[in-house]
Amino acid sequence: MHRVVPRSCAGRPPSQSPSLSGQSVAASAAAKVESLRQSTASAGIHLRASCAIPDSRTNRPRGGESGAALADRQLQWEEAPRDGSGPGARAWNHLGVQGKLAGPVALKGQGRGDSVSRMQHQRKHKETRRRIGRGWHWLPSGVIALSWVLLPPMPEPIVGRTSGAPDAPARLSAADKVALAPYAGSDACQSCHREIYDAWYFSHHARAERELHPVRDREPFDPPRWLPHGTQVSGFVASNGLWLLVQGPEGTTNRFAICRALGVRPLVQYLVPFPGGRLQVTELAYDPARQEWFHVFGAEDRQPGEWGHWAGRGMNWNSMCAHCHNTAVRKNYDPAQDGYATVMAERGVGCEACHGPMRAHVLWQQQRPGASPDPTLRKTSPRRQMETCASCHARHTDLTGRFRPGDSYEDHFRLATVDGSDVFHPDGQVREENFEWAAFLGSRMHAAGVRCVDCHDPHSGRLRRPGNLLCLSCHAPGAHHRAPPVDVTTHSRHPPGSPGDQCVACHMPQTVYMQRHPRHDHGFTIPDPWLTVRFGIPNTCNRCHTNQSAAWALEHAERWYGIRLARPERRRTELIAGARAGDPAVLPGVLEWVQRETNAYWRAVLLGFLTAAAQDEKVFQVASNCLHDPAALVRAAAVRVLEEGLAGGSAGARALLERALVDPARSVRIAAAWALRATLDTNQPAGRELLDSLAHHADQPIGQFLQGLFWLDRGQWELAREALHRAIRWDPHSAAPRAALAVVCSALGQPEAAVEQLQEACRLAPGEAEWWYRLGLAWNEAGRPDRSAEALERATQLNPRHAAAWYNLGLAHAGMGREGAALECLSRAEAMEPRDPRIPYARATVLARIGRWAEARAAAARVLELDPAHAGAHHLLQQRPPPR
Repeated sequence: MHRVVPRSCAGRPPSQSPSLSGQSVAASAAAKVESLRQSTASAGIHLRASCAIPDSRTNRPRGGESGAALADRQLQWEEAPRDGSGPGARAWNHLGVQGKLAGPVALKGQGRGDSVSRMQHQRKHKETRRRIGRGWHWLPSGVIALSWVLLPPMPEPIVGRTSGAPDAPARLSAADKVALAPYAGSDACQSCHREIYDAWYFSHHARAERELHPVRDREPFDPPRWLPHGTQVSGFVASNGLWLLVQGPEGTTNRFAICRALGVRPLVQYLVPFPGGRLQVTELAYDPARQEWFHVFGAEDRQPGEWGHWAGRGMNWNSMCAHCHNTAVRKNYDPAQDGYATVMAERGVGCEACHGPMRAHVLWQQQRPGASPDPTLRKTSPRRQMETCASCHARHTDLTGRFRPGDSYEDHFRLATVDGSDVFHPDGQVREENFEWAAFLGSRMHAAGVRCVDCHDPHSGRLRRPGNLLCLSCHAPGAHHRAPPVDVTTHSRHPPGSPGDQCVACHMPQTVYMQRHPRHDHGFTIPDPWLTVRFGIPNTCNRCHTNQSAAWALEHAERWYGIRLARPERRRTELIAGARAGDPAVLPGVLEWVQRETNAYWRAVLLGFLTAAAQDEKVFQVASNCLHDPAALVRAAAVRVLEEGLAGGSAGARALLERALVDPARSVRIAAAWALRATLDTNQPAGRELLDSLAHHADQPIGQFLQGLFWLDRGQWELAREALHRAIRWDPHSAAPRAALAVVCSALGQPEAAVEQLQEACRLAPGEAEWWYRLGLAWNEAGRPDRSAEALERATQLNPRHAAAWYNLGLAHAGMGREGAALECLSRAEAMEPRDPRIPYARATVLARIGRWAEARAAAARVLELDPAHAGAHHLLQQRPPPR
């Protein structure tokens, strides 16, 4: 059974902790308190120790308060209003000094789940000295002198935590110690920033990841419970620890120990130690309000062996969760061992997760209390402050794993935006679990200069004002010169105090994620039922009025707001929806909108939809111009358009991409390096950055897949095959690595193996036209034109606009003597790709074969219009038709 490594006096593992006679500092302090109580009893002085503070090693309550009472008070703290009223505030007051000489008793912690560091001890003693100096000067000098026994020496900030996995290193490596040396830990902040510290202490950030609570976390397991989900039944038991009874990676039901928890409400997930320094996150979560277990993926029946199964890599804490639930995480993946030695500065999202390392600041202030200016502090811009929030509150690809507060977001992440997938709705509303940043970037609020901290207290995480008062702090008439004034009574068209009268009900609709977690959309969109009627995009009217149709909602909205509903955003959404559907008619509109759009987020989004037309001269020019855009998000989108142009042989694309290798933003440089991967010099800075980014994801199948593509495009077939085999082994249910492996097999002269991989890809993703298209090519290479035609026919059925599939299907029919079918397929391909000279040339050869020489000559002439140097077309035009 795994023993959880507890946090001791100053954040060190027990083996590193200073001790007195084999006891922890906290336990020794408790003994001294008892000694002090006895020595002062005769003088009529009594120490009050009614607060049950968890022991620093066991996390069990001490003192005269029961564990249940302590748990109840902790829940009150979580609900405490910030105005100092209510039971939560009383619970907080109860934790403070009560009675004579109670101050030293409060040294033992406050129940957050981690023991209190020596810096926290110092603050408590400082408070005690202040009170003694102010009101307790009458105490005998011997008693006062005895109280100082409890005071530790002036501390140095000490932080650094290992993952706690049973076979992970128990101590920090030398490199980890160097990396984490600048950190002080959140407890070091409280002596100077007490109010801010208290606000943070009971926040969701502080408890994003925590040790198990002896009462609160026992409740879900005691008495034992069972939960049917899908084809499985799982159990939860408390017996000498907390245990999960569930199907493991081998498919058999086993007992797994619980070691830590993520979050406190509206749901709690638990961590389970696995071999290789891993911690896995349970897909079964507990709802404290309903007091029930549930499956975070709803009706999904994830099976052992799947990437997203709780024991799979998709639910691995080290790679997927640790970074945003803790402070200054170093993943420390070892590809040779396929294991982790993950460490962090502090459990939970501490002060330094947002402010950066502060040890130098703490030590400087200790030496010069209150002195200013402090040379250890660096000022960050409002933009950088928001990007610190975005480092966790966004759906993105982490490029480095090394983001620190104050860094540029674009130097570390590639943001997920509205694109051809269904991750977002076409109007920018969140659909999947996208968090807040992308939607906020596309909002008018962001464009107007609104920041996260304008609405949210960054330390408590709570809203600065309740309900509509928050919005009206800017939108009340005369409140802010840049905010349009709003009269809520006339604007909402709903009864005052009703749900529909709330600003956020219409402009920040909620979507429930993980079955229990409702989150507001931060796009601040304006409801438009017309988009629902036209494209099926949800509107907030029908989110509430579920018994009514979208047409009903549109009728009321148009009656209330009239022409104001026909906003420019409606046309933009119409263009994006058309581009998603593959409608070429929207291309001119998208091209025009890219050049007129003032919001950088939407410029990048629209530019991304031009990749399919990268060969178009106007598209190429717009993408070239966008390489000079002030927004890195736009420049990165331009690079991806030029990458498609390079793949299609577009003249000038390579030179522009090479120029992007020295872009100021790392995300743009890496995008350019990826586009040029086939010939990239990996010794230059952008090349090294690309390799570092690929290595950062080497513990996931997507990372191995990308490495496979990298080596494939460089002609390193064995390295590519090795990486792709690993990707398939780690995620056997994904089709893309198999399709890439088929290319490697083909290059190695193994057409049968290529066919086998593509058949499996088509089985895994039967609705993906691209895999059927590639299977058709593989069958042709294997000498089976009949099977090739079948697969290509299937590809055109799934995607009637797949020009390459139509072209190759035409060649397949021509090869089997079906000239009529061949000409029909080639004509359809040419209509979709009128500037590809290969298609009219293939049509010319078929026409010449069946003796339709006039048409053949016309087709050959079209080839020369597109490619004047085309040797085959010149040769065909020089031929004379055979005599009849």
